[in-house]
Amino acid sequence: MMIDPPIDKLIDKVGCKYELVCVTAKRAKEVVDKKGEVLSAQGINPVTYAAKEFYTGSVVARTED
Repeated sequence: MMIDPPIDKLIDKVGCKYELVCVTAKRAKEVVDKKGEVLSAQGINPVTYAAKEFYTGSVVARTED
């Protein structure tokens, strides 16, 4: 269970649970490709790292119409 960052606040930023899962998974894959070895050495989960990026606003989810 993810406690930090709070899921309800992440959903407010993104819109819905499904979109939150999709954008977090996509960003986590990008993080693994770029910083995977560094994060694993520090013991940081890529999904948690991606969720914290959305929570702090350093990464913004955008939708295509």
